[in-house]
Amino acid sequence: MSKQMEGSELLIIYSFLFSSVITASSLDTIKLGQSIRDGETIVSAGKSFELGFFSPGKSTSRYLGIWYKKIAARPRTVAWVANRDAPLSDHSGVLNFSSQGNGILILLNSSNDIIWSSNASRNAQSPVAVLLESGNLVVIDGNDNNPDNFWWQSFDYPCDTLLPGMKFGINLVTGLNRFLSSWKSADDPAQGDFTYGIDPHGVPQLILRKGSTIQFRAGSWNGLHWTGVPQLQPNPVYTFEFVSNGNEVFYMYNISNNSVPSRMVINPLGVVQRFTWIERRQAWVMFSRFSGVTLDQCDNYALCGAYASCNINSNSPECECLEGFKPKSPVEWNMLDKSGGCIRRTPLDCERGDGFLKREAVKLPDTHYSWVDKNIGLLECKKLCSKNCSCTAYANSDVREGGSGCLLWFHDLIDMKELPESRQDIYVRMAASELDNIERKQSGIERRQPRKKQVIILITSILLATGVLVLGGIMYMRRKKHRNQGSRKEEMELPIFNWTTIANATDNFSDENKLGEGGFGPVYKGMLIEGREIAVKRLSKSSGQGKEEFKNEVILIAKLQHRNLVKLVGCCIKRDERMLIYEYLPNKSLDYFIFDMTRRKLLDWSMRYRIIDGIARGLLYLHQDSRLRIIHRDLKASNVLLDKEMNPKISDFGLARTFGGDQIEANTDRVVGTYGYMSPEYAVDGLFSVKSDVFSFGVLILETVSGKRNRGFYHADHHHNLLGHAWRLWIEERPVELIDESLDGSCALPDAQRCIHVGLLCVQQRPEDRPNMSSVVLMLSGERALPQPKQPGFFTERNLPESESSSSKQMSSSTNEITFTLLEAR
Repeated sequence: MSKQMEGSELLIIYSFLFSSVITASSLDTIKLGQSIRDGETIVSAGKSFELGFFSPGKSTSRYLGIWYKKIAARPRTVAWVANRDAPLSDHSGVLNFSSQGNGILILLNSSNDIIWSSNASRNAQSPVAVLLESGNLVVIDGNDNNPDNFWWQSFDYPCDTLLPGMKFGINLVTGLNRFLSSWKSADDPAQGDFTYGIDPHGVPQLILRKGSTIQFRAGSWNGLHWTGVPQLQPNPVYTFEFVSNGNEVFYMYNISNNSVPSRMVINPLGVVQRFTWIERRQAWVMFSRFSGVTLDQCDNYALCGAYASCNINSNSPECECLEGFKPKSPVEWNMLDKSGGCIRRTPLDCERGDGFLKREAVKLPDTHYSWVDKNIGLLECKKLCSKNCSCTAYANSDVREGGSGCLLWFHDLIDMKELPESRQDIYVRMAASELDNIERKQSGIERRQPRKKQVIILITSILLATGVLVLGGIMYMRRKKHRNQGSRKEEMELPIFNWTTIANATDNFSDENKLGEGGFGPVYKGMLIEGREIAVKRLSKSSGQGKEEFKNEVILIAKLQHRNLVKLVGCCIKRDERMLIYEYLPNKSLDYFIFDMTRRKLLDWSMRYRIIDGIARGLLYLHQDSRLRIIHRDLKASNVLLDKEMNPKISDFGLARTFGGDQIEANTDRVVGTYGYMSPEYAVDGLFSVKSDVFSFGVLILETVSGKRNRGFYHADHHHNLLGHAWRLWIEERPVELIDESLDGSCALPDAQRCIHVGLLCVQQRPEDRPNMSSVVLMLSGERALPQPKQPGFFTERNLPESESSSSKQMSSSTNEITFTLLEAR
């Protein structure tokens, strides 16, 4: 009987302990004498955040961290890690208050060794740790929730994530520095190579470092945004606050709708990204991104050296000396090593008086050796700089309401960039004689204008006087020129390279330099004497279309300027030899990656999505935004080249055609293109339009998502091509099965399914059912519901030999896709 009672009492005790654990896990506090063990958690009052133990990625180590509670993302979204550099090797971790009565939280391992602690101590009778709804873990005295009285808070020790309401900067009194530091990897939250924070020296500015080396400088604060990232301005989603005084320097952002989670993260590669959680899509959507490795080359710190400005959108070299300056080392500058920067053409003469030259719309230079006075205007600022012979430039420190404040530089001007959207000007100190030369040059141009007009009037008078004879001669010459030379004038707008120069650059077109071969000839890698890498497309002499394609490509692509179109550098003509000279893109073409079993693993989902989006924007430019309305007619994976940052660039315009502004479609008797990418109306009837390119783009989307070719696709269950297979999966509500297995579940499924949806809309049978590219770009980036797709073109099963339809051929074919021109339309 006593044994039964003893067993009942034990059962009651176990039940009580179990219920206590459950109750504790629902609270948001830890009090003196309480603890959190591995497997237990505390949750913020509104259940937005949760604190407990976890293992990141594939790691088996245990960490104490805070993650989003309501968000169902997998893996869980971790916002803060306590013991990031001191992992637990087992599940024995315990978090509680120190028994010393000093209000310090401690994390113990299985040996009761302290592996982490909060570093603020006070004599406390009733310390309480509370997980706030903001994601901030705070230590307070009893019920005192005044933020000014927090003994300690996790917001003061951020890891890789900045949350709304978190101060990002330095307390100049205590020395507390709040900065972001990347994880080492997705499996290891230990501090990685990259840090992102505010440098308080001189005028405070935001800087990304790899180790101690500056990679990217977001710049100083100008009242609206950091000068180097004008895209981060106040908007309906975010509000920003920047404080700089004698006590502290910090930046903070908040969101207008607190029910929409938001975070800014620096990832292990040093990419800074701002995300918003979209509930309908069940995914973190990137609101913006910026850093030295995600933007253009001009964002690399001090790329052009001192007194030079970088302009990624310029047709001239990216680095240019400021007016009044020249390259410090002309030899290195011409060899494309611009890091040495520029020096003054004329030395300053402070005693006799210098002047200032205005440089408009720039990212302000490094402010490490700068000084600011927020209470004076531009006129007083100029006087201050003029009086100080060490002052090299001045500018408004605040661009709001026409500008205010004074920012002075006392060192070389480094890390400048042309930023038309920045609304920021700078006044650079210049020798008075140099300013006079610049002004004379500008006035000389202006003075020449009236003389030019007089010459025009004189020529016009002479032409009128000569009458019909001269006009008739001009008309005859124009007709002859148009008939015999076509668009020769347009061709000559492009630089023409000497044949010997190109032969030397490619080592006489050696096989070692051969990059590949397309339908109209081989492509070689070359190096010009000044060190510039190029790609040389040598049109085959045996190609019946070589001359036409050459002329077409020169005329069209020379007029196009877009970041997602390959840049034509020049051409070369020698008798029957014709060559096109392009910028060299080191990562070859899209098909080199997505159709290779090994290399496709290098393309994660974010890269694939960026490639799809970039191709879409390049096509939109061709169809709508360029000076000419252009139909590419041969869009395919091998004609999408990838630069060093894996940004896509559409290439090969040999088959492209221009349309008039109101022209909808055209017809041809000679169908050209590539099997697997041509739309039905073009392949069968020779009709092509912008919707033909849309069809090809749809094929590209499905190939990029699946990692398989449309033409040459095999499946054990049917004989459809990739389009047919995607359609079957769609109508059977199994589209996720189309996603490349090499992505290993790492992609955002809602985004991937949306891409598949857009791809199927693009490859519909009837061209009028397909969206135009402006709609496609909006579909890819938006969240609105999309129309249901109709059956794709070429949805018929092929009659294949049994050997070709076996399960052994499920992988995509590796057959090279060659542009053909022999098919005659009906």
